[in-house]
Amino acid sequence: MSMIQEVPTMTTKEKPQRAIPEGLTPFDLKQMYEAMIMTREYDERCFKLQRQGRIGFYAGSFGEEACQIGTAFALEQKDWIFSSYRQPGVAMHRGVPLQTMVNNLFGNAEDIVQGKQMPVHYTHKAHHFLSISSVIGTQVIQAVGCAMAAKVKKDDAVAITYFGDGGTSSNDFHSGMNFAAAMKAPCIFALVNNQYAISIPVQKQTGVEVLADKAKAYGMPGFQVDGNDILAVYKATREAILRARRGEGPTLLELKTYRAGPHSSSDDPSRYRSKEETEYWLKRDPIALFREYLTEMELWTEAWETEIRENAQARLSEAIKIAESLPQPAWETLFDDVYSYVPQALADQKEDILAHESGLELTNEGEFPL
Repeated sequence: MSMIQEVPTMTTKEKPQRAIPEGLTPFDLKQMYEAMIMTREYDERCFKLQRQGRIGFYAGSFGEEACQIGTAFALEQKDWIFSSYRQPGVAMHRGVPLQTMVNNLFGNAEDIVQGKQMPVHYTHKAHHFLSISSVIGTQVIQAVGCAMAAKVKKDDAVAITYFGDGGTSSNDFHSGMNFAAAMKAPCIFALVNNQYAISIPVQKQTGVEVLADKAKAYGMPGFQVDGNDILAVYKATREAILRARRGEGPTLLELKTYRAGPHSSSDDPSRYRSKEETEYWLKRDPIALFREYLTEMELWTEAWETEIRENAQARLSEAIKIAESLPQPAWETLFDDVYSYVPQALADQKEDILAHESGLELTNEGEFPL
């Protein structure tokens, strides 16, 4: 049976409760805030890089920092993450090196995938952080498969997958939800409802008013959580993970938030949403809300804020400087990691391209083999 939790709207004028959620310490709370700031600084810098023509594309997560860091803090290193392109904060918290992420944006020779993926398609095997494809929803069924593997192996790991409100219309969402519920896979479905699938508002995407209600059709619990309240996100995710580890199956978490910026560097949100709507949600900035909580807990100071922002900016500047100094991937890497073995046709094409690159005569009378 699906369980829906309506979360009352909290404004910046309201004081949060002083209680620290179970599983967290004051030190954890400060780390969470630092991670949110780093995520915001990363987004702002990367959009500037794209506007300056230094990288080709970027998809930001402005306003969604609580969804990222709140869920990430509830996970353990043994757990598996199948993200969308809007979770850089999850990758950084998990331990994916900042340099690795920035190298992906530039697609340089040190990029793990050698420029074969678009920017913001991060991956890091050692930290159980799996790359998405650009096709909406594919990570959902991949996460379910991984969760089932963990269940079969009895290794006590869970898988979490992130997707947007638009992703709930994909075939892979329905297939993944149904299979996970039927097989009691230890999988967490983190539905980041930022209320727009590029330019289409959620009201035009589905007849369901509360997206968490979709869990009812598959026989799993579904909760709607205030996605701008990092502690609410953490508590809901922690409970879902504990439930999965107990062998009770998957949970759908609808993290209701707002995409404060554009869908990507190729988008102009002013063409499809009002200034008033955006201003309303900016007043519920998750970083500002959490700052008020930390101030109430006497854990925040202006000097500390300045320090962590300057540190984040310095780390970004250094990573970007290194990434820009690296060469592009060598031509021969175009053929690597495509097949488990190299077909003869591909080997011939590689030989021809390398010959052309070195100024030698092409084989097959200058034609590429079919």
